[in-house]
Amino acid sequence: MGPLEGVKVLDLCQFLAGPSAALRLADLGADVIKVEQPAGDICRTLYSSNLVIDGDSTLFHVINRNKDDVSVDLKSDLGQQQLRELVATADVMLINFRPHVAEKLGIDYKSISEINPGIVYAEITGFGHEGEWASDPGQDLLVQSLSGIAMANGNRDKPPTPAGISIADLVSGQHLVQGVLAGLIRKEATGAGAFVQVSMIESMMDLQFEGFTTFLNDGNEVPQRSAISNANFYTNAPYGIYSTKDWYITLAIAPIPLLGELLGCAQLTEYTDATTWSTKRDEIKAILAQHLLTNTTQHWLDILQQHDIWCSNIYNWDMLLETEAFKHLDMLQEIRLQSGKKMTVLRCPISIDGQKFFSDKPSPKIGQDNDKYFKKES
Repeated sequence: MGPLEGVKVLDLCQFLAGPSAALRLADLGADVIKVEQPAGDICRTLYSSNLVIDGDSTLFHVINRNKDDVSVDLKSDLGQQQLRELVATADVMLINFRPHVAEKLGIDYKSISEINPGIVYAEITGFGHEGEWASDPGQDLLVQSLSGIAMANGNRDKPPTPAGISIADLVSGQHLVQGVLAGLIRKEATGAGAFVQVSMIESMMDLQFEGFTTFLNDGNEVPQRSAISNANFYTNAPYGIYSTKDWYITLAIAPIPLLGELLGCAQLTEYTDATTWSTKRDEIKAILAQHLLTNTTQHWLDILQQHDIWCSNIYNWDMLLETEAFKHLDMLQEIRLQSGKKMTVLRCPISIDGQKFFSDKPSPKIGQDNDKYFKKES
């Protein structure tokens, strides 16, 4: 039994951000009902690869597993009545429409709270409801680009580099979960509902709070990416990923003279003034990068790890899967799709009281649970 057992959630979201929040609530025990228009969530045909399973994208399967599904035409009188029936007994409602669309459909917070004053109504937008960007599409890559985070990645002489995952979608989805849980706690204490709002741009700014705070309090001086092995605007050498004779190695934080001594690099031992690890960051990194090419990754790891230097190998996914460390995490679970096909996905990453949360419930077909939730005469 999950901690959200008995909590009823209506998921009126499409794509990734909102549905990812609903998925997390489902994995923690909530009863999540995906409310789709008759044409279905656009994510069903949003292919992150050319792999299609049972007629839907792999992305749809993984982000909408563990949910029931009803098909509701929100532009019809019947659809509005059906939604009111669901809202009347719901604890949470999630939406991610563009600004003002919910009002046009009559499913904005004011309208929904008149039906159910205690509901926790949670909304994700790209850029909020006001300002010059409000009507712009809240698409992950666009938000990354506008938030400044793309300027933090890659070396100085390279173009801005976005994260290789849909980070704006996923972070804003998790922020929405946090707001929903806070609303549910208040509801339990006072009976009052809540209107939770998250924008992707605000979530991306919050993700950068460490560096952005330094920028705000350092004369608004725009930080520069390192020219070599860039990994963080403000962190001193040796922080970064370097090539070795046969692969790569990650070096986090270490005193430069000690690093030079352990690696057998006399040039590095000369940087005894710790301020130079910042002011001469690229100079130090250039020396280090050249020296690390002289031997293998495992050679350097064997030296550094025995002296408790923060370093690691670099893994791609197939390498990670083969490690005992990953196997110990028990992160994988198998779901059986409605066709009988099996699909391997990741479980919820949260454990409570030692319990890990697994579910083999697959993603739903459009409207598969209409009879379960709506009266026959509807």
